[in-house]
Amino acid sequence: MFSLFNLKSRMPDANDAPSGRSEAMFVPEAHYVNSNPMTGPLPDRHQEIFFGMGCFWGAERCFWQLPGVFVTGVGYIGGYTANPTYEEVCSGRTGHNEGVRAVFNADNLAIEEILRIFWENHDPSQGMRQGNDRGTQYRSGIYCTTDEQLRAAEASRKTFQKALDEAGRDKITTEILMAPTFYFAEDYHQQYLAKNPAGYCGLGGTGVRLS
Repeated sequence: MFSLFNLKSRMPDANDAPSGRSEAMFVPEAHYVNSNPMTGPLPDRHQEIFFGMGCFWGAERCFWQLPGVFVTGVGYIGGYTANPTYEEVCSGRTGHNEGVRAVFNADNLAIEEILRIFWENHDPSQGMRQGNDRGTQYRSGIYCTTDEQLRAAEASRKTFQKALDEAGRDKITTEILMAPTFYFAEDYHQQYLAKNPAGYCGLGGTGVRLS
């Protein structure tokens, strides 16, 4: 039987994706929670990494609360459409994932720790969904900006899969890639749960811990 979920549960063809637009979304100058700059050159000794963990509202909060993270932001990554809108991403036609950008101090926060937060705060075995959120935009993903991050991500996947196996859980479906283009989402999505404390989080987990 045809359903909208069937359409949105597989990656679209690039030729069928909306072309998008040249204008980027407006991005606030300062982070709503910590007031650090949302864009611009990275501070010395800082790196950025991107994650897909389901709905980006709850996922972003996981990282802005982590000591050593300088700034976070949400947007769209891993798709075909330039500067997509939220409505276009939700259609399942752009191929984008709802992503979180985390800029962190590499001297004070080990990549292994930030990856632990990623694995423990969602279920990476659900394919094109996360809990009740269904579609390609909710897939699990790690999008790296350095070779060191990529090696650490692949090693952490093996470690977490072993922990899942021991708990009788399913196989990981997380995609691990060098980061494709990231497009910031609309202003109202940025730090959404700080602006709307009773808002929808959407994060679950497997109950398996690495620590």
